[in-house]
Amino acid sequence: MYVYEAAALGAATLWALTGLLSAAPAQHLGAIAFNCTRMVMVTIMLCVWVGIAGGWDTIGSAHLIPLILSGVIGIFMGDTALFLTLNRMGPRRTAMLFSLNAPMSAILGWIILDEDLTGLQTIGILLIFLGVLLAIRFGKRKSQLHKWESIKGPLWIGVILGLAAALSQSVGSLIARPVMETGADPVAASSIRVGVAAFCLVLLTRLPVSWVKPAGQFTFRVVGIIAISGLLGMGIGMTLILFALSGGEVGIVATLSATTPAVMLPMMWWRTKEVPAAGAWAGAALVVSGSALLFIV
Repeated sequence: MYVYEAAALGAATLWALTGLLSAAPAQHLGAIAFNCTRMVMVTIMLCVWVGIAGGWDTIGSAHLIPLILSGVIGIFMGDTALFLTLNRMGPRRTAMLFSLNAPMSAILGWIILDEDLTGLQTIGILLIFLGVLLAIRFGKRKSQLHKWESIKGPLWIGVILGLAAALSQSVGSLIARPVMETGADPVAASSIRVGVAAFCLVLLTRLPVSWVKPAGQFTFRVVGIIAISGLLGMGIGMTLILFALSGGEVGIVATLSATTPAVMLPMMWWRTKEVPAAGAWAGAALVVSGSALLFIV
């Protein structure tokens, strides 16, 4: 009866899980090498999927430039900033910062596309921003000693990287939206976007600078975790969202898929054996509540 809603919640759960799975290999390899490896693997997975299921014929020549731009901005720049944030801020704070892509998309749609922004949506945007601030400022107790709760380097750099990740995701989605409205196959479009990002990352790793090179050795375990992370997050997770949108109400699906920061908290509790601080729970609750006002109008 609630199969579409369950699919959306399942996607949010997978995204929370992949955030935790990615923390160790991203730290081991460095954000650039990790993201490059992940994107190449996901590109192969998506292309095989589209080759079997079909969908290339829905992509026209007029779609290519927007999808390429969307891939460069939304995935190459966005995901690179996301994993740089992950290495500095840990998975919980990163998920909270990345949740700002929803209100950023609403604001950009209002400014650029002249879309309506209602009073309830404005309140929702404010609640999400407040929730993120609360979770970052009061989301950790002094007794929490796990490395995922530590901040590496200046806090402001991590926050700027997280905001850049969210903004890049929003801009990338905004660029791709007109293409998707023409009926282009979502998986085929994603294959192009992810493939462009993978190509850019491969070129980036060829530069003669140390910070784009792998910080650690590739092992079967590390590569295996990266492959699982890509399959769960961008393979199965995306499939669940597409299925949810095929029959569920868009507002409810969007809200449920935005529960990732809240879903991640009990996972971190189980993994770290440390109860998340009250500020972390309150911040996640505000993000979910704000998302509900943002989408269910």
